[in-house]
Amino acid sequence: MTATIALVVFVVVTLVVFAIGVAFDQRSARARLLRERLEAVQKPAERQPNQKLALLRDELLSNIPAIDQLLRRSARVSALQKLLSQADVKVRAGNFLLICGSVGLLFAVIILLWMQNPLFAWMAFFLGFVLPYGYATHRRAKRFERFEELFPQAIDTLARAVRAGHAFTTALELIANEVAEPIAGEFRTLFEEQKFGLPVRDALVNLTERIPLVDVKFFVTAVMLQRETGGNLAEILDNLSYVIRERFKIMRQVRVFTAQGRLTMMLLMGLPPLIVVIMQMMSPGFIRPLFSEPLGHILVVIGVSLQTIGYFVIRRVIAIQV
Repeated sequence: MTATIALVVFVVVTLVVFAIGVAFDQRSARARLLRERLEAVQKPAERQPNQKLALLRDELLSNIPAIDQLLRRSARVSALQKLLSQADVKVRAGNFLLICGSVGLLFAVIILLWMQNPLFAWMAFFLGFVLPYGYATHRRAKRFERFEELFPQAIDTLARAVRAGHAFTTALELIANEVAEPIAGEFRTLFEEQKFGLPVRDALVNLTERIPLVDVKFFVTAVMLQRETGGNLAEILDNLSYVIRERFKIMRQVRVFTAQGRLTMMLLMGLPPLIVVIMQMMSPGFIRPLFSEPLGHILVVIGVSLQTIGYFVIRRVIAIQV
């Protein structure tokens, strides 16, 4: 019990010191930013006349400058920030990692106070740490599914606008105003990028980076080819919309054929924890050695590992690309 109290005190003191350091760091960062802006205004002639200006977007990985500089050295953190942007999670990567660590620490403290077992506390910390990441991944997948569902409608709107005589860039603005999210937000970003000077080709490439879907790559490739070689853009978009809808039909058929595999995966993943909970309620003495004896700990670790491997194996079997 004494060790637990010492651990809680250590965590609280660490968080307080960290908060004080963050406050001072942010204050100095604001002062430095003001100095840099004043220097840029006072010395405008130092820029070379032939210097090329690019449209840059500076995305902070953390609101804390010191942590932001540290995180920029890691490619994995940059990939995490990209995932958060694709999932439409309004959190910086550095703050998201702090949330993951806080959730993991909370789970570990709860399990440590409840079971007094460091092994299960570490397992709870790992589970709590990856839980926010799983939530972001789930939101990203759902957002992409919604995008794929509305994308043929956006292509039809674009084709009708082009057929009516609107320019391609003007048709992008029509999609941003008439189609629901997340199509509207992504095409609004596409329209604003080319509006503020970015070439249309580069803006389309940025769209494929934000939404790395096969249908979006088909769309961007078709538009680029039409702008370089010519042709009837409205007819190309109509054919592309038809192909995407036909692919959806095949995907739904595949989903029906793999329903048994998904049901098997859900049963295999949910049955062991359910049995443990039921046995804990009906016969605690029978299930207690699994959590109190060293051999029981080994069996739990082996069981969780096999469950995880089985989940990924079944998921790979039922994941059929169309």
